[in-house]
Formats: sequence, structure tokens, C-alpha cells
Amino acid sequence: MTTLFKDPTLISAYRDRRFNGTQEEFEHALRTSITVYVGNLSFYTTEEQVYELFSRAGEVKKLIMGLDKNTKTPCGFCFVLFYSREDTEDAVKYISGTILDDRSIRVDFDWGFQEGRQWGRGRSGGQVRDEYRTDYDPARGGFGKVVQKDLEVHRPPIEPVGSFHSGSSNSHYGGHGGGYGGHGGSHRHGRESGRKRYRSEDDRPPTDVSKRSRQEKNPRFRERGDSDEDESGRH
Repeated sequence: MTTLFKDPTLISAYRDRRFNGTQEEFEHALRTSITVYVGNLSFYTTEEQVYELFSRAGEVKKLIMGLDKNTKTPCGFCFVLFYSREDTEDAVKYISGTILDDRSIRVDFDWGFQEGRQWGRGRSGGQVRDEYRTDYDPARGGFGKVVQKDLEVHRPPIEPVGSFHSGSSNSHYGGHGGGYGGHGGSHRHGRESGRKRYRSEDDRPPTDVSKRSRQEKNPRFRERGDSDEDESGRH
């Protein structure tokens, strides 16, 4: 008869596909291992927080944080190695389900850490579970990677602030564009920049000699007593 309950002889329902061996060898490794797998961690949980929590079960030998293989940042899991099997069993028994950073973490027996297992196995670099997750979880990077890519595809392009387009209303202020007040501020600035203001008469440039001579030849600048003959004789 088929049972509706979990087989009590199985130490773990999880089967790592990277384990090179039979199912019997896998279960034996789980029963003798001093390593636990910790899942459902927040991306922001630090190594110090994990170490402090698992030190309550026993002396921690080593801690390996799971990392995104692309960004090299934590991606929600880790491995904890103890010195004794008894401490390992206590960690699974008493710490699994504990709230850490407002998350219920999962602690399970692991067959043993090997180099390379610290990297996420998802296509985007993180964990596979975060690839297709449709809920929004800020502690796990927001939406799943598939949902994030779909949102980016359908997101309308954002124009940079302060950009101007030809023919826009901003170019029609003042009739001829460029500024306010008729012909634009650039023309007015050009006229003002050509003028030089002087603080005193000493700062003014000397009057041109040719200009002064033209003024003396002009009848309007003749002094009293001058005659037409004297003016014509200069030619």
C-alpha cells in the first residue's frame, strides 16, 4: 500500500545531481557528513550573522557563502561545516525554520562541500529558484530574472531630463527664438559686449587726430572771428 507520508528512512528528499555515486552512497554521505546546507537566506544576510546563529549549535569549522557566479555577490544560500556529527544534527534539528533577517531559513544535511558548489546554478548566475519566481521579494533581488527581463522589454523608453527637440514650443519664445524679448538674448548680449564703459575721462582712449581735424574743418566747429577764406585756404 502506498503511504501518504514522507518515508522516515530518507534523511533528505533532496538529491544533488552533481553527486557522483549511487543513491545508497548518497544517503550514506548524508548520514556521516558534518556539513549542512542553508537555504532561503536574504541576499543581505552577512557571513557574521550566519556564523553567530550556527555557533549556538556547536563549534563552526568553516562557512562558505553561496555567490552569484556573474556578480560574485551573495545569492541566498551557504554551507556550514562543523567539527562533529552531533553538532551537525543539532543544527538541522534546532536551527531549521529559525527566522533570520525576517526570513525562515531552511537547514538540511549536505553530502559534503566541494570547490565549485559555492556558485549559483541558474542561467543568470544566481539560484535556479530565483530564475522563474513570479512574486516580488526585495530580500531576494525583487522579481525573478525571467519576470525582470519581461518587464524591461515592455518598459517604455525614458527620455533624458532637459532634452530639447527641434520645432518644440521652447524655440518660439520671442518670435525669432533663442530667448525672451523679441530677437533673443544672444543679439542683445552681442551689442552689450561691444560697448566699453569707462570710469573716468582718463580711462578713455585718446581721440584720433584725423577725427579731430575733420571736426576743425567742419564749419559748425569754427570759432568766432574765423572767415571763409581762412577755411578755404587750407585746401
